[in-house]
Amino acid sequence: MVREWPSVRRFFLCLTINLLLQAKADTFTINCSGFDQNGLDPTAFQSVFSKKAFRPVTNQNIPTRVNISFTLSAILEVDAQLQLLTSFLWLNMIWDNPFISWDAKECGAIGKLTVTAENLWLPDIFIVESMDVDHTPEGLSAILTNDGRIQYNKPMRVTSICSLDIFYFPFDQQNCTLTFSSFLYTVDDMLLGMDKEVWEIAETSRDIVRTQGEWVLLGINKATPKLSVGSSLFDQIMFYVAIRRRPILYVINLLVPSSFLIAIDALSFYLPTESGNRAPFKITLLLGYNVFLFMTNKLLPASGTPLISVYFALCLSLMVVSLLETIFITYLLHMATTQPPPMPQWLYFLLLHCDSLQNCCPAKLWKKNVNQGLTSTHLPGLKELGPKETEVSRNVGWTKAQQVDLWVQLGHVTDTLLFHLYLFFLVTSIITVIILWNT
Repeated sequence: MVREWPSVRRFFLCLTINLLLQAKADTFTINCSGFDQNGLDPTAFQSVFSKKAFRPVTNQNIPTRVNISFTLSAILEVDAQLQLLTSFLWLNMIWDNPFISWDAKECGAIGKLTVTAENLWLPDIFIVESMDVDHTPEGLSAILTNDGRIQYNKPMRVTSICSLDIFYFPFDQQNCTLTFSSFLYTVDDMLLGMDKEVWEIAETSRDIVRTQGEWVLLGINKATPKLSVGSSLFDQIMFYVAIRRRPILYVINLLVPSSFLIAIDALSFYLPTESGNRAPFKITLLLGYNVFLFMTNKLLPASGTPLISVYFALCLSLMVVSLLETIFITYLLHMATTQPPPMPQWLYFLLLHCDSLQNCCPAKLWKKNVNQGLTSTHLPGLKELGPKETEVSRNVGWTKAQQVDLWVQLGHVTDTLLFHLYLFFLVTSIITVIILWNT
């Protein structure tokens, strides 16, 4: 009786090993009896589907590696006021499930299947910068291969935070980030990898972008920093998406009209001040520029101070300064033809030796006629002087006609000088703005 115990022990040992091997075979190998021409038997995958609530690993100390990639198919909106980027992308995730495998040769040469994603464990990958709920469509499917690899694609409409710099609007470029990470799984449970190279993601995204809207995709780069939250460390992949604004809309609707108006304002200096039409023309032009700014206000960013706003403010200021200059010259000429005060000697010599007088009123003419007096025919709009009005001034010994001529010439010289300063400041400002935009 004692000799029978080794046989009994050997029998139970063999039975236990057979049960374990059978359980292992049932766990890792799917029965091919359901693979036929009439379809698949769902019961063949029932053991796998029942484990979808748990991370598919044979040892919980082994982290699951999830390879991700995405395709940016559209840039829908960039909100400069709220600092948000709205885009549409296709997220692709690939991982291995050790509980899924079958022999493709014994199963009718079937090496790939499509299974509803609701029956599988899915990684909880999310975008850190996202400011909206993930509205993933229901009923999506995943692709299974006979070696246990799962590929899951899902469309995502992402509204993410993006730090926008609108100073160079409308020639600005933005660099937004899309960081993929896990909610619950730390680096001990899940590691993230790349299914494609980042240059492949950028090329594919540029090729299939459907939108012809305001933004153009320039490129995509990546970084792999770790996210530390307390004592937990999470793996993540950060993508830098570089986009550029198409400026043609803003050039046609903002810069071109503004440039035309400021050019007309500069040309209005060639209108004679004696006619009295320059000041009303400039006032009308200034009102028109304000109406232009009011109508195009919706095209400008609602927050921040872009360089184009500085350019508009500069143009408006130049138009106001030119109007003030016209008012001053008009007053000076009016004073010269009505009650001209005696001109100081220092102002006369300054006017006499000014180089710009050679273009407006030659100094030789003054030297010849300063002691001879000028008749009223030399001055448009000046009435015939009476006997009392031709008395010599006590301070400089000039007649009133000569004083009128000097003050009128001073008005023209001042007008020419201020016009040149206006052009210099206008050209300098425009060149500075263009250089800033090019940088």
